[in-house]
Amino acid sequence: MVNEQHQFYILSELFIALIGGLLLLAIWSIVQRNFKKKLVNEIKVKRVDKGLVYLSLSLFVWSLSSVVTLFSLSDVGNGGVVLISQNIFSILNSLFLVLALYYLDNSPAFLYNNKRNTNLLILFFILLSLLSFGLSIGMEDRLGTNGIKYSVIPDIILSGILSWFLGFSLFRTFVNRKMKVVAIITVVVILLLFVSQLPSVFYIESLGFTSDLMKIIAKTGLISIFLVLGTSWGLALAQLPNASQMKIHFTDWNQIVLSIPSKGIENKKVEFGSKTTQFNNFLKFAIRRKFASEKEMCIEVVSGGEISSQTYLSRIVENINQILDLEGEERLNRNDLFTFIGQGKYRLRFLPNSIEIDGALLTEFVHNTNNSNYQVFLK
Repeated sequence: MVNEQHQFYILSELFIALIGGLLLLAIWSIVQRNFKKKLVNEIKVKRVDKGLVYLSLSLFVWSLSSVVTLFSLSDVGNGGVVLISQNIFSILNSLFLVLALYYLDNSPAFLYNNKRNTNLLILFFILLSLLSFGLSIGMEDRLGTNGIKYSVIPDIILSGILSWFLGFSLFRTFVNRKMKVVAIITVVVILLLFVSQLPSVFYIESLGFTSDLMKIIAKTGLISIFLVLGTSWGLALAQLPNASQMKIHFTDWNQIVLSIPSKGIENKKVEFGSKTTQFNNFLKFAIRRKFASEKEMCIEVVSGGEISSQTYLSRIVENINQILDLEGEERLNRNDLFTFIGQGKYRLRFLPNSIEIDGALLTEFVHNTNNSNYQVFLK
């Protein structure tokens, strides 16, 4: 029979994960119901964001795994059934977490919106899980030489890779949302969750209580972070101006007329003055958004890209705030004007029909030798 301390841990994991999964689904349903139209307006390809759904499914797998673990530790548990089920749970958990990362804007370029790489990573994780299962069957789930449980090593490798991807993605997400404390806590929690699994490799029985304590703290912390992620996503969408109500008119060199009603901006003239580089970059985004195909509407904003740094985007927004003397809630953020697409690429949020460019200005711009590659978008 399982001791009371470990039983408490398993029951705690079961209900905490179950409640966390249900709360994530509730947040996702609210976001989809209230903001789906806003999201669809900006993207021709109808891609419903399911990141929170997959995170919640991952938590449900934790709950179901806890139920099976309780069964396995009882007098009627069947060792073979438990091994198979735990292996399946490992595959499912990895599958849902990787699919969630596919939807996170700040996940590595290797994964974000990249079906081929996502499928390859899922296949790799499945093979690792099958290897773990094979070792468990072959060694009858016993300790190997030197007190090491070799069947657990593939799971630890899988957990390490997932921890890195998840930690990297969530850290960048919270930093970009100006939640640095949460970003730091995220890294600590994910590191703690990984470390808590190491005693299972060496099977140090005296560390059973410590391992369970670290796991319940880390898992509760991670579930809380998922909830903060979902809530902050909803708040970020609520604060975004509705793209269908935004308008921009490039009237002359270094001059635009801007309308963003939710920010109190109605046909306000913005003179960039000597900030020629900012105006040129802004105009590049506008030309691509209005005339280019869906795939070419973006500009790569990385070192070596068409625009070398995100600082150039921030300066456009800061300059507009300064010229229009915007303060408080009316102040523009970078996300109000630009959408991050992933892999270092950004796109203007204004809808193509809401972008006007003076004909003479457009002709002069594309015939400039520095911008000759933009002529292709006008054909």
